[in-house]
Amino acid sequence: MHRSTVERRLKDAHQRLERARAELAVLDEQFAVVSDIADDTRLKALVAETPIASKEHDEASRHAAAMGRTREALRATIVELEQRQNDLLDRLVVGPS
Repeated sequence: MHRSTVERRLKDAHQRLERARAELAVLDEQFAVVSDIADDTRLKALVAETPIASKEHDEASRHAAAMGRTREALRATIVELEQRQNDLLDRLVVGPS
């Protein structure tokens, strides 16, 4: 692979990695809020013992769980992008194998 191709791919991987990390930071903040809401609705459901309170808790818990899965998927993407970036850096420094 030519050096210019490796550099272009490295730049692309770096930009994608920066976007993913920024997205994860936002998602982490949102997850903290959603988790707090899920905890609050759990307490309300325990105290109120009503079907409506229980339903609100179920919905908040599902939302928090879905957001947690999204966070984990994004973390996996970041790991893949970091590995891709490292591989490209190796090719750039060492040269093609």
